[in-house]
Order: sequence, then C-alpha cells, then structure tokens
Amino acid sequence: MAETTNRLFPEFPEVTTQQWEDRITADLKGKDYEKALVWRTNEGISVKPYYRAENLEGLEFLGNAPGAFPFVRGNYTENNWLIRQDIRVTDAVAANRKALEVLGKGVNSLGFIFDCNSQAGPADLEVLLRDICLEAAEINLTCSCKSSGFADAFIQLVNNGPWQKENVRASLNDDPLGFLLLKGKFPGENEAAGFDSLKRNIEISAGLRRFRTIGVNGKVFGNSGSSVVQELAFSLAQGAEYLIRLTEAGLTVDQVASKIKFNLSIGNNYFMEIAKLRAGRLLWSRIVKAFGPEKDCSARMIVHSENARYNKTVYDAYTNLLRTQTEAMSAALGGAHSVTVLPFDAMYQDSTAFSERIARNQQILLKEESNIDKIADPAGGAYYIETLTASVAEQAWKLFLEVQDQGGFLAAVRNGFIQKQVREMAGRRDLNIAQRRENLLGVNQFPNFGEIIRSELADSVFTPCDQTVEGAEVETLKPYRGAAAFEALRYKTDRYAAQHGRPLAFMLTIGNLAMRKARAQFACNFFAVAGFEVMDNNGFASVDEGLAAARAANAKIVVVCSSDEEYAEIVPEIAGKLKDEVLVVAGNPACKTDLEAIGVTNFVHVRSNLLIELGRYQEFVL
Repeated sequence: MAETTNRLFPEFPEVTTQQWEDRITADLKGKDYEKALVWRTNEGISVKPYYRAENLEGLEFLGNAPGAFPFVRGNYTENNWLIRQDIRVTDAVAANRKALEVLGKGVNSLGFIFDCNSQAGPADLEVLLRDICLEAAEINLTCSCKSSGFADAFIQLVNNGPWQKENVRASLNDDPLGFLLLKGKFPGENEAAGFDSLKRNIEISAGLRRFRTIGVNGKVFGNSGSSVVQELAFSLAQGAEYLIRLTEAGLTVDQVASKIKFNLSIGNNYFMEIAKLRAGRLLWSRIVKAFGPEKDCSARMIVHSENARYNKTVYDAYTNLLRTQTEAMSAALGGAHSVTVLPFDAMYQDSTAFSERIARNQQILLKEESNIDKIADPAGGAYYIETLTASVAEQAWKLFLEVQDQGGFLAAVRNGFIQKQVREMAGRRDLNIAQRRENLLGVNQFPNFGEIIRSELADSVFTPCDQTVEGAEVETLKPYRGAAAFEALRYKTDRYAAQHGRPLAFMLTIGNLAMRKARAQFACNFFAVAGFEVMDNNGFASVDEGLAAARAANAKIVVVCSSDEEYAEIVPEIAGKLKDEVLVVAGNPACKTDLEAIGVTNFVHVRSNLLIELGRYQEFVL
C-alpha cells in the first residue's frame, strides 16, 4: 500500500520558503525587496507578496469552529446574512407601502430612518409596520435625535401582536456617544440622561431577546476618513464605554452586551475589510469576556455593514457599482450579520427605483449565484487573510489600549484624542488621493472625458457633512467623500463651459515616439480630471506645425510631450513663440532647472499634487 500523505501531489518535491525567497531575489535583479514587493497599508501593516502555512504558526484562534468562542470564524455555523434596505420615513403610509414592495423583492431586513420631527407612538409604528411579519423581516429603527419613544412603541406593538417574541429580530440605533461625536453635545438634557435612556431601554426590552437597543455607529469614523484599524479600535472602545457605564449602573454584562449592535462601514480595501470583521469579533469577544459574562454567546459581535460613502463618486457614478459589489463581498465573506448596499446614485440625489433594484440584486447575486451564504467562514484557512486578521487585531488592540490610557472613549473624545487621530489619517488619505497614490476611478484617475453633469447639484454634495449644534462641547467629526474636492473642481469647469465653452488642453506631441505618446496619454488624463477638453495628436514634424494646430483648435493650454533629452531644445523654442497660451511640460526632466530659468514653470508628472495644480490651471484659463 502506498504511503499516505496529507499533501496534494506528493510526487512533486516541496519548495521551501528560502527557495522561494532566493528565486524572488534573483528575479528582482538588485532591486530592494521591501520597496518593490512589500505593500504598506494606511495602518502601517506590511503586506508581503505571498504567505505560507508557517505564517499561521502561533495564531491561537485557528483551532475554533464557526459559531464557537472567540467567534473569529463567524457568530454561527452558517453565513446567511440579511439583505437590508433603508427607507427614509417622511410619511408612514408611503414608507409602509415601499417596505411591503421591497420585501417581495429579496429584502429581509428593513431600516427605517426618521428625522427629528417624526412621531414614535404605537399608532404611528402600527401604520408603518402594517402587514409586515416581524418574524420574517428584521426591523431597524434609526432617529438622529431621539430614540426612547421608539423602544416603548415597538415593544407595545410586539406585545399586542400575534408574533412569537423569541423570533422577532429588531434593533434601535440609540447611540448617545455617536451623537456627541457628530453633534458636539449629548442628546437630551445631559450626559446622564443619555445613559439612563439606554439603561431603561435594556430593561423594558428584556422580553425581546433579539431586540438590540444600543447602536455603535463606527461607520462615522470610516466616513470621516479613518483607517480600517481606527474604525475598528474606536468602535470597540465605544462599545466598551457602554459596557462600563451600564454595568456600573447595575446591569449585568450579559444584559448590556446582548443589546449592542455595531454599524460599520465597508470600504474598498477588499481583504482588509474582511479581516476587520473577523478581527473585530475576536477582540470584542475578549473585551466582553473580561467582564465575566454567564454565557459565551453574549460576547458575539453583531455587525451591520454599510458601504462607505467616503470613496463613492458623483462623476462616473456607475463606477460606484464596482465599489459596492466588492465591498458587499467583503462584508459577506467577513461574516456580517446584515448588509446595506448603497444605490450607485445615492451620493447626489434621492435614489431611484432603478438604482435601488440594482443594489438589492447585487446581494441576491452573491447568494443565489455565488452561493457565498452556503459556506460558513469562506475566508477561513487562507494564509493571507488569517495573517491579516491577526495583524489588524494586533494594531486595533494597541490603539484600543491607547484610548483606555486616555481614560476611555468618552474621555478620549473630550480631550480630542480620537478626533485628532481621525483628522490626521484623513489628511494623509486626502494627500494620497491628490497625488493619485489612492485612486478613485472616474475622478482622480481615468475620468470619463465626455461626461457632463447637466443638472444643478447642491453645494452639500461637495462639502463635509457638518452636524455641529450650537453650544457644542467637543470637536465633531464631519463625514465627507474623498472625491468631493476633485468633483467640485470639475463642476466649476462644467459650469464655466456652459456659458463660455470648455477650455482645451492641446497635446503638442513631438520627437521620440514612445515618450511623446506615453506623456500625452498621462497629460490627457491629468487635465481631463478637471473637466478640461483634451486633444491628443499623433505627432508634429516641427514646433511651428504644432503651434499652428494648437491655435487653430483655440487651445488655452499647450502641453509639450516629448523625451527629457529633447526638452532642452524644444521647450525654449516653444516658449519663445507662445502668445496667450499656457505652456506646460509633461514630465519632470533633468533640464527642469534650466527651463525654469527662462520662465517655464509648469510641469505635470506623477509626483504632482493634482488638486493644487489643476486649481492653478483653472485660475489661468477660466
């Protein structure tokens, strides 16, 4: 009998890590391994080009099954997440009608968003939830101003209804700490009132085991430009603050932890987002365990995932479909409890029936065609994801402990520690976007040259969402989109073009064929980001021929595209013959100092800050 082995294809010799490294080093031909192949995330995590089984050595959580503490591999033995659609409630009858409609189209979790003037009585909820089976659909209630009345109304509705209470799934997004971060003050009369409301809601909802009455809105951090690790660490710290304050108020840890729901954003860093959810469950379970719960199930981290708004765009909005789809996959593979996919047009208008249908179907496809819900912890065992999970957990735990050193979440908010951390990370990300180290397809990279926004957009589309109230006691977070500054720039050009015609950037291509084509392509992409019309050319035999063509096209900007060696001769000749046109050199040539000495100051290249440079060119030509 042949010798048994656990390896596939045992006839092939095993390749050691050192052999792989030796081959990589040889192929790099002297290049620095760390700079060429190791990627560093915003969080400072070094991501290697490949991982092997040995990278998993020492990871204690690997031996646990799905549904078992510490829940890294999922809270349950299945991965059947809920498809959620949010409905803004301005009229209860209309919202109920829409809810019943979408429940027949694949949705099994409803989010009702109320404004500050909404009524929360039992009669109002009865109208809103009429004919909805509360055992079949999860109900999530969100109001940015008040929540206590919603808990009473919902509990009364359930008690008076025909449903089995243990089967009713619901949540109330009551989050006084999140309110403080966005508004600058606690809701209601004072800090104590906010926590008293949380305590009361937990007590009165004790009969509804699956009704979670506390929301931790970590998505606020992600939508304000934080890193993945920051969003996770600050969300955990916020949850821990609720545990501390409410257990000190006399509740048990099981009572409190079983009522908390985390609402987290899902961004475009595919594997990091998967790791974030897995690491979150690991860390939260250990935080809750430290309080001595009676049951391990109290330590489950229940997460609702929603697409981050930070990386979504107004221009080339259909690219949002690519973003939301991969992000929904991250949430599903990471083990989210429920997922909201934002409609692709939600950044600039009330979503349409068409965009909402696509958003629903994106999740249905993941279930019905990709069968992701048929596998518990699909990412489990992958060397890269398991290692990344451990790295995210390690970095998030360090930051979590820093918050505790500040005196806890509330103290860290009051002294500005958390806001400073998020603000600094957002600044780094803004710079990365401006320099195209972080790409936003259709905005700062590969814009749709011919796209024109034909309807008037509100200024709020391009500005941070500042909800700070009068008398704010702390610095607030102001969610925004990373693309907004670029889009405002382009929108300015669009509005100018409607009255005066679109300014033209003309590519004066000359000399070396390969270099002129490459640089013209780069420069066309560069100027199209600001909404300028761009004109590429096959090449000109002389400077005079190129300038004549540029003037015939009524070009406002002339971009010289050639090789570094030829610029020393060509650029001075062009500069001497230009009239009112703005001269730009594509590249960062060795002769730049000499060219600057004769008055040539405009250069565009890969190190350029697009936002600053394009703003300058707008001033020249608009």
